[in-house]
Amino acid sequence: MDFDMLGLAPRLVSALAEQGITDPTPIQTQAIPHAMNGRDVMGLAQTGTGKTAAFGLPMIDRLLKSGGKPGPRAARALVLAPTRELAKQIADNLTAYTQGSHLKTVLVVGGAGINGQIKRMENGCSLLVATPGRLIDLLDRRAIDLSKTEFLVLDEADQMLDLGFIHALRRIAPLLPKDRQTMLFSATMPKQMEELSKAFLTDAVRVQVNPPGKAADKIDQSIHFVAKAAKSDLLTELLDAHRDELALVFGRTKHGMEKLSRQLQAKGFAAAAIHGNKSQGQRERAIREFREGKVRVLVATDVAARGLDIPDVRHVYNYELPNVPENYVHRIGRTARAGADGRAVALCAPDEMGELKDIEKVMKAAIPVASGSRWDPVAPEKKPGRGGGNRRGGGGGGGKPEGAAKPGRPNRRRRAPRKAA
Repeated sequence: MDFDMLGLAPRLVSALAEQGITDPTPIQTQAIPHAMNGRDVMGLAQTGTGKTAAFGLPMIDRLLKSGGKPGPRAARALVLAPTRELAKQIADNLTAYTQGSHLKTVLVVGGAGINGQIKRMENGCSLLVATPGRLIDLLDRRAIDLSKTEFLVLDEADQMLDLGFIHALRRIAPLLPKDRQTMLFSATMPKQMEELSKAFLTDAVRVQVNPPGKAADKIDQSIHFVAKAAKSDLLTELLDAHRDELALVFGRTKHGMEKLSRQLQAKGFAAAAIHGNKSQGQRERAIREFREGKVRVLVATDVAARGLDIPDVRHVYNYELPNVPENYVHRIGRTARAGADGRAVALCAPDEMGELKDIEKVMKAAIPVASGSRWDPVAPEKKPGRGGGNRRGGGGGGGKPEGAAKPGRPNRRRRAPRKAA
């Protein structure tokens, strides 16, 4: 099957061909026909499977065929994403798909000047891509009107739940017209997703290409059982074996990953870090230099790294295992993209055996052991007194896990949803 057979407008098929996109992926083949017929869609697929085109192409096709212009401050279609990086990636893709048409795409995310975003929305837009926190800011300022929005997409919905955006989504839902088409895409199905789907979807068709928790087949996974204090040296040794290839290193905390990136730089690696404490400009520059090969090792937290689509990433290192087991699949899904092969290496300290058990339960498979042997289960550490004691967080430094939450549950903090995403 090709895109012509899916019923897309010829100009849209031509725009895809110019980008070298000719064959739809499985999620696109399943989702696009239902979306073209106006059905609400719940799509389950891992990262890197072409979800942006799965919701973007039918939405653009219907906008092109219906004609019309948005009113002041209005958005005909709204796409919500959990992180700045993913939102920008989506906006870039939608802009490429609509090249040469009258459709206008606007991106609004935290970390960028809000006044400029307000100005760009004065005359409205066809496609608005936003993070929930910044969208709430603009709604509070009456800079955006959602009363005429025809299409709504929630991308990486499970991550939005993990980051505590459920409250923002509850505020946004009543502002949208009931007579709209909604598409929800997610890599996993936490329990709270049912509440989300009931609030946003109507008589939705469910499409699924990979079982939740299943990693891409072309990823060569392995795990090293190593003491926390020895992680940095082992990572250096592993990275040294492929200095000319791109590698992503994931950890849990902003402070820890910043410290680790500086340690790698001191050892001669072209390394950079992205996390929630970095400005939007710093994050975009690091990703651009990583994509161009000027930076070979990108050190990241889960919050900053969701949505990275860089085909040349050959290696992913889990320097610290994630607190949310599904995030392991998201992390290693940054490699083996576009049909390429990739390697995913995890480093497991004794106090991370609980995380490993949860990950392997979600994946329904054990990760092959590269060195060491499984640690005996460790009882939860007591909070250290003034005398010190080991802190969780790995050799890269301690700190509070960025975006940490239990699967399917938002962070229970008595504060407004994050605005930095």
